[in-house]
Amino acid sequence: MLMRAALQGVGVGRWTAAAALATHRRALSTASERRLFLGLDSSTQGLKASVVNEHLDTVFTTALNYDRDLPEYKTSGGVHHGDELAVSTPTVMLFHALDVVLGRLGAETGVPLEAIAAVSGSGQQHGSVYWKSGAKSMLADLNPAEPLRNQLSSAFSTPDSPIWMDSSTRKQCLQLEDSLGGPQRLADITGSRAYERFTALQIMKKFQTTPDVYNNTERISLISSAMCCALLGDYASIDTSDGAGMNLMDLQAQEWSQEVLDSVAPDLGAKLGAVVPAHTVLGNISSYFVERYGFNPDCRVVAWSGDNPNSVAGLGLREPGDVAISLGTSDTIFSIMDADASTPGLEGHVFVNPVDPASHMAMLCYKNGSLARESVAKRVAGGSWEAFGELLAATPAGNGGNIGFFIQEPEIIPFIPTTGVRRFGADGRAVDSFPPEVEARAVLEGQFLSMRLHGQQLGLEPKAIIATGGASANRNITQVISNVFGTPVKIASQPDSASLGAAYRALHGLVVEEAGTMVPFAQATQGGPAAHYQTVAEPDLEATARYTGMLDAYKELEQSIVAAEQ
Repeated sequence: MLMRAALQGVGVGRWTAAAALATHRRALSTASERRLFLGLDSSTQGLKASVVNEHLDTVFTTALNYDRDLPEYKTSGGVHHGDELAVSTPTVMLFHALDVVLGRLGAETGVPLEAIAAVSGSGQQHGSVYWKSGAKSMLADLNPAEPLRNQLSSAFSTPDSPIWMDSSTRKQCLQLEDSLGGPQRLADITGSRAYERFTALQIMKKFQTTPDVYNNTERISLISSAMCCALLGDYASIDTSDGAGMNLMDLQAQEWSQEVLDSVAPDLGAKLGAVVPAHTVLGNISSYFVERYGFNPDCRVVAWSGDNPNSVAGLGLREPGDVAISLGTSDTIFSIMDADASTPGLEGHVFVNPVDPASHMAMLCYKNGSLARESVAKRVAGGSWEAFGELLAATPAGNGGNIGFFIQEPEIIPFIPTTGVRRFGADGRAVDSFPPEVEARAVLEGQFLSMRLHGQQLGLEPKAIIATGGASANRNITQVISNVFGTPVKIASQPDSASLGAAYRALHGLVVEEAGTMVPFAQATQGGPAAHYQTVAEPDLEATARYTGMLDAYKELEQSIVAAEQ
């Protein structure tokens, strides 16, 4: 590679990161200016792709929707709902989607796949894939004349991947916390107490209920690392950022906790492989993609990570006070923090920062995101967001004191396992229904009041909020966020921060490899994420004061709902 050639005969230790990066850029100026970087996002509802150039300009984006584009899998919202709160996705569908999207890139867009120098990706967090004994050789021997779905359909010890929406492992949560001395100790080790959707609990359930499947499993991947396996033609390591969302990794040591592994299932460490930093280059792309789609055989594969960690990269979060809200199938609020200031508790999560393994990211996750909002929009506005906005405009900030909790899926924050809508009037008493305009405002205000309340408890104090995800394009929604938090709201020019972040991380991983030393992400992406922000909402401080006055009432109602679930 260019940078390796520049470093021959020079002690890498004598090079500063800045000097290495400068040499890297000079080498590029006299070589190919056509290097591109591909980021993929295997999300709950589909697969997205973003291609950027060396200057971080977006060259191309595309998106596949599982329900619409792959109807043969009969998914709803990209998933299958089973019995007893189980939610999964057909594993082979993920790889089928990869072929379709890469086919679009190669045949329909004119994107020169041979110019893609590195690829990385994003996967919905916590979901797990179970490769059966012998699958490693199947990955190594992929035939470019056959699609992935034909060759990998028999590669798994179970055909379905449990995902983050699954709430069927409450029993295992209690068992794991008890075996390790309680929920706080598990949080101290791994960054989170036990959550039903976390991978450790899904693995534990798999071992307890279907031991034959577990014993026939050669490798357990996250959805992120599983997709990377296909690109690599080999088992791909889990990165430390997505690995921190499994309840299995020692957050401080950034390696699997043997004590936790032993509490989950036997020989688990051997089935997981070692974790690696998110910027790690794992190898060259598989010959399958070279011969089938025309990728350069020297294209480098950078470790994949989770969707929320990739959004940290895509949005360019760099310091405490930079807070992002992702509005997707699930809603999340997250920020970065110094590792020394990181104090995992009984609520929220602390992960490794994917672009700076010496720092952490803190996050709150809500299961009831876009699907809950869309359900209300269909009910009160016929599915029209324009009509929804008109209803919103007909009500004042604060909704006259009316508050709603819209629990379409068992909720994580706070823990509300029983679904249904809870509505409360201004006097705090439960009511059966709201007028359409009150319902429209309630589904937004309730979510963002919760984020403000619980974010403060996690130490998130935003100076400004960067909104991402599909709903961030809705100006009515971003204005409510701005008013609730009392801060400006910005959006990126491309709303899908996860695939964009994966493309940026592909560039970063390659820069680090070519420099032979760690190059800070901010240097490698100068002029990147932050340069593409635009402010879309400024707070109405009178409205913010009204919301501040509602927090205590909201907290009391929330606590009453949680108490009723006990």
